[in-house]
Amino acid sequence: MLSLRALTQKIMLSKFYRSLSLGIVLSVISTAGMAQTGEPVEKNKANSDYKPAFAGQTRIGSLKTKTLYTVTLISSELKGPWGMHVLPDGRLLISSKPGTIQIVNTSGKIVKNITGFPEVQFQGQGGLLDINIDPEFTKNRMVYWTYAQPGEGAALAVAKGKLSADETKLEDVKVIFEASPRYKGSGQFGSRIVFDKNGNLFVSSGDRSAKDIRVKAQDLSATTGKIIHITKEGKPVSDNPFVGKADAKPEIYALGFRNPDGLAINPLTGDLWESEFGPRGGDEVNLIKPGANYGWPYVTYGIEYSGEKVYDGIQQKEGTVQPVYYWDPVISPGCMMFYTGNIAEWKNNLFVGALSGLHIIRLVIKDNKVVGEERLLADKNERWRCIATGKDGAIYAATDNGNLYKIAKR
Repeated sequence: MLSLRALTQKIMLSKFYRSLSLGIVLSVISTAGMAQTGEPVEKNKANSDYKPAFAGQTRIGSLKTKTLYTVTLISSELKGPWGMHVLPDGRLLISSKPGTIQIVNTSGKIVKNITGFPEVQFQGQGGLLDINIDPEFTKNRMVYWTYAQPGEGAALAVAKGKLSADETKLEDVKVIFEASPRYKGSGQFGSRIVFDKNGNLFVSSGDRSAKDIRVKAQDLSATTGKIIHITKEGKPVSDNPFVGKADAKPEIYALGFRNPDGLAINPLTGDLWESEFGPRGGDEVNLIKPGANYGWPYVTYGIEYSGEKVYDGIQQKEGTVQPVYYWDPVISPGCMMFYTGNIAEWKNNLFVGALSGLHIIRLVIKDNKVVGEERLLADKNERWRCIATGKDGAIYAATDNGNLYKIAKR
């Protein structure tokens, strides 16, 4: 039988170990909830003296991947890759800005060159842009893509076609949507395509850059500077927020965008996210809500390339939505995805390909807030244009130089 003293010591030790265990658990929870562990990755002076609307909206704390991984250059033969989608068998369907579509295997070999799609306006930021496949591709073999459509002024267009049995051409090609108004310039078409859970398309449409048209991003009678929500036939989705509203295009889902070069759906929540190519400063990550106004060009954390304010230099305005996160100075987001591969600590993290930043950004998201940031592959000195998680769990990422990399767990 234990003495009173021994019993007291046993009780105290039991309490200590319970407290220690609880502390470890709470520490783990805290680390998961607030992932940042170091100083912000951005060390350079901001382009502006604008202040964030809330803590953690910019220059969040840094973190570092612990899992060992390899980075392999698997091809240097691509010509201006722009869009990439993984086919059901794991191969990569890649569009290139000059006007080519190719199928590339996971070793980096180009196995098919595809023809049969309309002429593109390959000029400035225009060309053949994003590419995606129908959710029922194994049954209908339908491919969707966006491109700068030539004519009396160029327009962002969405087209679809059936991939032939021998995978060499697109058949029964049809243009299902054209952004309006058409414009003579060659800047800022956007654009990305993702499918919602019902098989409808979200398409991001750029503001076309110039001052005499970018204001249309706030105009509901125009589809430039918008997120568009259409059916596979190019019709407005029936529950779009502006359906039935006078002088509003029913295809519009959200408005107020400059150059939305990234679009992705969070696989956990089904929410739509967008990355915004800002002016000087003011690159953004946005959580997209139906009918919401994201402010451009009147509300922005960026400045003009000249150094002047954009209009009145406003960062917050009633009736507009704040970005979840922004960068100043810019990193020039060229693409984005939620990671679904086999590196556990990356699971459901948001990866953003940076063009002028010359790196890939990893953002840890918790409760729709950014809680940590890491820069990857900065040593490659590449402009990252398209990115996808492969069927094998690896990341495939292509650059403006025509290089295709495989990032895989070691």
